[in-house]
Amino acid sequence: MNSNLFVSALLRFRNFSTLIIWMALINLMSNNSQFQDMITAQTANYSLVMTGAYGAGFAVYLAMVIQSMFSNNYKEEVKRKEKKKEINDLNRQCNRLSAQARNLSNPIQKQKLRKIMQDKNDIFNSQKRGDEYSYLKEKIVEQSLKLVISYTKLMTNYSIRSKEISEINISDLMNKINANRRKVCFMKDDRMLDDINNIIEMDEKAIERVKEERNELERIHARLDYIESMLNMFKHQIISSIESEEMVEKLETAVNEATALDSVLQERRRNQIRL
Repeated sequence: MNSNLFVSALLRFRNFSTLIIWMALINLMSNNSQFQDMITAQTANYSLVMTGAYGAGFAVYLAMVIQSMFSNNYKEEVKRKEKKKEINDLNRQCNRLSAQARNLSNPIQKQKLRKIMQDKNDIFNSQKRGDEYSYLKEKIVEQSLKLVISYTKLMTNYSIRSKEISEINISDLMNKINANRRKVCFMKDDRMLDDINNIIEMDEKAIERVKEERNELERIHARLDYIESMLNMFKHQIISSIESEEMVEKLETAVNEATALDSVLQERRRNQIRL
């Protein structure tokens, strides 16, 4: 923040324009012969006077920069500009992730993405309504965009993992287990019997894991629906200028929960069930 504040103070229009105008005036007067004669008549060192004039202009500029850095109003102005930039970056990230998610989604999921992006746009554009600055609205918009980012990431991994799980045929695995159980009934070699029992146990664990993942995907689907409903509800509240700290807390909780679920899905994808 301090480095950004210093750079902003250096480039502040009031400060920088004062320096430019001062230098321009000094340069204009230095090219005026009457001004040169007047200075020469009063002092023998014309170059020293001009150097002092330029130095005085820079000193005024530096004083204005320092004043800006210690001004609470200017600090708040810079802080708001930085937050506005962050929110714009979040909005662009939402649009980029949504475009990626659409390429991996089925028609129903694409429709849901379109709806949540419409709600996102309404929430984002709500900042432009009204002349008064609202910290609470800014915070709600920021958290809403973060939630949309979490939603699109979760939707993407959900789509990929759902497709992977749907391609796993449990029936073939069950037939394999039943066939091995029949073999056990006639198996006399203890070593071979242990091997077959180990295979049955691994296959049963694989089936159990597939069932667990399917249940998990159902919970994630429900969470996605919940996020859609939450954003739609908050959109109407924001447009109606009904904001509260509770909304911020709910959004932050939803972001954390969606991020945690997305991490679980990514871990599942890294450790895919292989039959």
